[in-house]
Amino acid sequence: MRRTNKVVRTAVAAALMSGSVLAAPVPAAAATGGGWLTTVPAGTGGTSLKDVRTIIGADTGTAARLTGDGVGVALLDTGVAPVAGLPAANVVNGPDLSFESQADNLRYLDSYGHGTHMAGIIVGNDSASGARGLAPGAQLTSIKLGTANGAVDVSQVIAGIDWVVEHRNDDPSNPIRVLNLSYGSGGNPSAAIDPLQYAVERAWKAGIVVVAAAGNEGNAEAQLTNPATDPYVISVGAAATKGTVSTADDDLAAFSNSGTTGKPLDVLAPGESILSLRDPGSSIDDAFPAARSGTTLFRGSGTSQAAAVTSAAVALLLEAKPSLTPDQVKNLLKRGTALTTGKAGTLKLKQINVTTALGLTPAADSAQKHPLSSGAGEIDDARGTTRVVSNSVALTGEFSVFGPFHSANWAAMTAAGQAWIGGSWMGTTVAGNGWTGTSFASKTWGAAVWPVIPWGGSRVWTDPSWSGRAWSGRAWSADAWTGARYTATDGWSTALWG
Repeated sequence: MRRTNKVVRTAVAAALMSGSVLAAPVPAAAATGGGWLTTVPAGTGGTSLKDVRTIIGADTGTAARLTGDGVGVALLDTGVAPVAGLPAANVVNGPDLSFESQADNLRYLDSYGHGTHMAGIIVGNDSASGARGLAPGAQLTSIKLGTANGAVDVSQVIAGIDWVVEHRNDDPSNPIRVLNLSYGSGGNPSAAIDPLQYAVERAWKAGIVVVAAAGNEGNAEAQLTNPATDPYVISVGAAATKGTVSTADDDLAAFSNSGTTGKPLDVLAPGESILSLRDPGSSIDDAFPAARSGTTLFRGSGTSQAAAVTSAAVALLLEAKPSLTPDQVKNLLKRGTALTTGKAGTLKLKQINVTTALGLTPAADSAQKHPLSSGAGEIDDARGTTRVVSNSVALTGEFSVFGPFHSANWAAMTAAGQAWIGGSWMGTTVAGNGWTGTSFASKTWGAAVWPVIPWGGSRVWTDPSWSGRAWSGRAWSADAWTGARYTATDGWSTALWG
């Protein structure tokens, strides 16, 4: 079934479909299904990560001593910025699969601000504010997919998931055990054939706990966004914590999808007005200056933040109990704190609690036995109505960003571990062939020049101006972006970052 996402019904999508430019994310007032939300409970300045740790039961007993040490977390997002609050020793740059990978001064970097905020929740350690991520000892691998307006095609997400599965054991001291997807595609086809859900299921079966954001379309939206709809993964809704550390008043956040049709929400986690790392000069930083807190923190709300909180909690569990399977982790987290207030109480939703999970034994029947996706459905159905656009031509049909895409062939190749060969995905070179050098991160996967764009015509990847999309020399200095953000005469459509 195709599903129209509410953010696509806004003027933003209409503008992008006509080839004009969105230089900043959608204000929350214009759309609740995407963009950046900055809701804040009355009388508060936001929810600190210290308070989040208390709310999810990770600040007492055994849980308080856990840091996620030895656990790798893959963040498929908009990249990360080298802000002081992200320790270089805890960050690895995987391949940059975004359109910005073709610009030397933007490669790997977070020009949107979303990925940096998620990274701060998980592994941040900001001496200026004292903010500390929930799993500061974990190793974060950033796979950049989105651009300065969040634009990404579902094929890039699938390629990123494939890469994580193939390279999950590259660092034997920090194997990737968690995959954070604060993302939702524009379409929601049947799980039985959807390629995106096939990709996340393959990660799950490879021993990686996949955490997916439920979507920010409001409680009236009964269906979760894809891939949170997949029966195997952990779907996360956002809890409104009302500015307190007590869970007695917590409820389902008004912006969160409710999951009352199809797959329900698996868990809730704090997701309202979370104070995490600021990315100075990024799109959201420019668009929402009132969300800044001091010089290093930024306030954000969404199921994206709730997913990142949950991914960090999973890292803590796996540090304490490394033998847990993804199914067992899900079983333990679903037995968290029962909420009794409002919509959450009506739907009998539970919020994650690390201390509770540590004290439980996985249920004997925790192994999931849902039918598996074949992955053979059309990738266009996973896009729904969200499109990337080049030279005023929208990407439609059975194409990835990199070339023709045949779902059944791809599913067979990825099942055989052959989708990625060095820096080539499905036969097209889209990244370097291995780890190389260092950036601010401890190591970085190499880059590559992309071939011709398979839709929209010209060889934009070898043209410095990107056929009218000019880069204006933005670079990172000691503590801030210098130069202007890129300007463009052609736009990429907005993705739905949870």
